[in-house]
Amino acid sequence: MNTFLAVAEACTLAVCAIATPATAHEQVYGTVLSGASEFPVNDSKGGGAAIVTFDLDQFTMRVQTTFAGLSGNVTASHIHCCTSVPGQGNIGVATQLPTFTGFPLGNTFGSYDHTFEMGLASSYNPAFITANGGTVSSAFSALLAGVDEGRAYLNIHSTFAPGGEIRGFLAPVPESSTYVLMFAGLAAVGWVRRRKSTV
Repeated sequence: MNTFLAVAEACTLAVCAIATPATAHEQVYGTVLSGASEFPVNDSKGGGAAIVTFDLDQFTMRVQTTFAGLSGNVTASHIHCCTSVPGQGNIGVATQLPTFTGFPLGNTFGSYDHTFEMGLASSYNPAFITANGGTVSSAFSALLAGVDEGRAYLNIHSTFAPGGEIRGFLAPVPESSTYVLMFAGLAAVGWVRRRKSTV
């Protein structure tokens, strides 16, 4: 029950953090994470949701995610970009290696909220910078374009599925009320999964 309370609290915090409308110079993307979205598909019992906000004035990327019920312990998480076809396929890591700084590793549930300074080379996979013009500015443009075109996904890797247990392709988020519904739904799913696993 303590695990569920932690997940529910994380979901509530995430909802509060994202319920404010985006400013004119922010671009907000969201996704639901699942094993069914992986390639190849896996039978993970876990689920999650993520919001990625690019601030074009501050040159930052805020990553917010919450997840629960994974079949293995988390080993890494990052954004992969840019697949050749929107919404499908696999591609290399675009963001920080070996994982997002401070991401909750070694657990089957958790939440994360971190803002990356996208003017720093350390926010990217060096190979992504090299493959996309050789500068952080060109890498940022390529990442933003890939996300905007539906060719980037947030992936959570685990001991159950080292190549990725749950993921979701990022897409524009239309309304802040949608965030609230998405995270509330995830909290309910997490509660049901926790109840089933303790019975």
